[in-house]
Amino acid sequence: MPLIEVHLLEGRTPEQKKALLTAMTKVVQETLGSPVETIRIWIEEFTPKDYMAAGVWYGDKK
Repeated sequence: MPLIEVHLLEGRTPEQKKALLTAMTKVVQETLGSPVETIRIWIEEFTPKDYMAAGVWYGDKK
């Protein structure tokens, strides 16, 4: 049973998230041969104030 957690900065629409999860499910099914019924994928969102990349705190970005 593939379990996949996706971490994203908040701000995507429900439609974008659904499209991402749908595409990922298809890729997992095709590449691993997993039955679609066994694939679990979920999104963990976080705010810009919870994230830093390359020394830049996203809470300071506009």
